[in-house]
Amino acid sequence: MFRPAARVKALRQSPANAANQRATQLKAEGRDILSFAIGEPDFPTPEHVKEAAIAAMRNEQTKYTAVDGTREMKAAVCTKFARDNGLAFKPEQITVSGGAKHVIYNAFMCTLDPGDEIIVPAPHYTAYTDIASICGAVPVSIPCTEANGFKLQPAELERAITARTRWLVLTSPSNPTGAAYTQEELQALAAVLERHPQVWVLCDDIYEHLLFDGRTFATMAQAAPALADRTLTVNGVSKAYAMTGWRIGYGAGPVALINSMRKMQSQSTSCPSSVSQAAAVEALTGPQEYLALRAHEFQQRRDAVVRALNAIPGLSCRTPEGAFYVFPSCAGMIGARTPDGRTIATDQDFALYLLDAAGVAVVQGDAYGLSPYFRISYATSMPLLEDGLARIRRACAALTRA
Repeated sequence: MFRPAARVKALRQSPANAANQRATQLKAEGRDILSFAIGEPDFPTPEHVKEAAIAAMRNEQTKYTAVDGTREMKAAVCTKFARDNGLAFKPEQITVSGGAKHVIYNAFMCTLDPGDEIIVPAPHYTAYTDIASICGAVPVSIPCTEANGFKLQPAELERAITARTRWLVLTSPSNPTGAAYTQEELQALAAVLERHPQVWVLCDDIYEHLLFDGRTFATMAQAAPALADRTLTVNGVSKAYAMTGWRIGYGAGPVALINSMRKMQSQSTSCPSSVSQAAAVEALTGPQEYLALRAHEFQQRRDAVVRALNAIPGLSCRTPEGAFYVFPSCAGMIGARTPDGRTIATDQDFALYLLDAAGVAVVQGDAYGLSPYFRISYATSMPLLEDGLARIRRACAALTRA
């Protein structure tokens, strides 16, 4: 009889993937379902990137590569950091993996022992806490209020740090809220961290190029150079370059950490795909102008989605600074009754109601550590968004609110 390991018993499937999987299943059963659950750009991978992959295959670049990235790939990452962030990294400070999540997995596996703690501002991407739990570490989730822009405050960070704290994890712009830290806000957090030398910083910058309203991107290694020797900067090509399926992420940090991560990767996946690395080199070093055009398109979608949600009685939605998610509050729907007499008691109930009554898949805020909210990904076309928002409006109107 199959006996799963204890670490698997406690592990949950990604809530976004679970919601999208359920939506796909219902579609297969003939239901008319729109899924706003998955964070995947609807734009195609750029043609010049695909051509680079084809050329790599024709040139027989289909063998194993160095465990944590080819020389060309590491050079491209160094070029990207210098161009976009003013950060000077050497190839030996770079690791390349099968997606940004894999970089995070390697980092935690190399640094966390049972009982160690990581601090994660909530709401947050679910993988951070789940990966830490696999390592036997303790995730310390700090609820960040909408009044503070869903961003961690220095006093909150100070209170959360203990002798067992190993990492602070920051995502900017954020999944699921789209909140983005300014350089000044990062420097205020860095001032706290300077008093606690045992705490490292993991900055997940995967949504770096999806920043709106003329905002300037900032990351901790650039904002607080004094913390550079304990900062891991994580990024990848999935979101901005619409390359989710190519599975290339990268990280930059202290050589000792990068060497440990290479050793860990050598005993799990070995090297990233050679063809995907060739494509990623072109993505990072080729034309970049289209990134701003795509960000502008996402900003237009954001504005339309926020406007439509705020027009629905019982819902309210803050305007995010970046990424391609909104995180509206459904507090006004808690306690409402559905047409068949059920009570909406939680944001999960509300998400299930939207799926059942409107055929719209969203992810409940509880999955990200903060209720009562829900996440909508607007990484899809305006016609589909308009259809889905109209369905949500009708479903909400059918509820009987106190």
